[in-house]
Amino acid sequence: MGRNFRRSSKNALGFGMTKLFDAPMSLFWLKKFVSFWMMPLPFCLTLLVVGAAYLFSPRLQKLGRRLVVMGALLFLLFSNKLVSTWLAQPLEERYSAMPELRVGGPLPGRLAACHYIVVLGGGHGNASGLPATTKLSTSALGRLVEGVRLARLLPGARLIVSGPAEPGYPSHASILRESALSLGIDAGRIVMIDTARDTEDESRAVKAIVGDEPVALVTSAWHMPRAAALFRGAGVEIVACPADYMAKPAGRFQWSSLSWDSESLDRSTMAIRELIGQVWVSIRGKD
Repeated sequence: MGRNFRRSSKNALGFGMTKLFDAPMSLFWLKKFVSFWMMPLPFCLTLLVVGAAYLFSPRLQKLGRRLVVMGALLFLLFSNKLVSTWLAQPLEERYSAMPELRVGGPLPGRLAACHYIVVLGGGHGNASGLPATTKLSTSALGRLVEGVRLARLLPGARLIVSGPAEPGYPSHASILRESALSLGIDAGRIVMIDTARDTEDESRAVKAIVGDEPVALVTSAWHMPRAAALFRGAGVEIVACPADYMAKPAGRFQWSSLSWDSESLDRSTMAIRELIGQVWVSIRGKD
């Protein structure tokens, strides 16, 4: 009886957790909200602001000083070139980049078997009067260029581009499509996914298109571990083709690596976002 009760309780708990983690909209916005406040800049600013407010309270001054010092030290660490590279490099080294290959020459067997190239969205701006390629963010442009390179190596493959739209503006997928056209890809080869909100949605949409066919998956190197886990969880066979590397070690120590800049803060932010995302994927059992 006790064993059956424990098993039933476990099943009930599992069902409840499944229901909780499968509420698409609420979880999507919960994930966005929580991850935002865990990013380096909002987190450090929160520590600094709360700590500064506590300094005006005689009872909380000691805690306030600690929070201010902690916020300042963390901000310095996350903005440091050496630290940010150390955070991002393990993510980018998980999968090797596709090597330089010649059009018409021999290709790696797994790549040659791909009939689809999937380029995950990376954001763009909506400034009018600019060509599509200029509207793309650095990440999106890096991903698309790699996708176009692979499309030239695989002339029979179709190019899937993905990204949703903001109200009143063209979708990110359509900007990627325009950019691919301007870079010489035939319109008949391009497939758009413009309803997927995040990587998990993209993995399911791609699965519906490709079925059991293997795909060359193109995304930023720091995003590839999480993207690969989600695509495999959705049943998509992938060949990882990372692009848009942020951590590019010089190979030997340079004193300039000890300096601080906004690019390093951005690199730390990307790395921490991906680490949090991997934890979230693991908790939900999607990998």
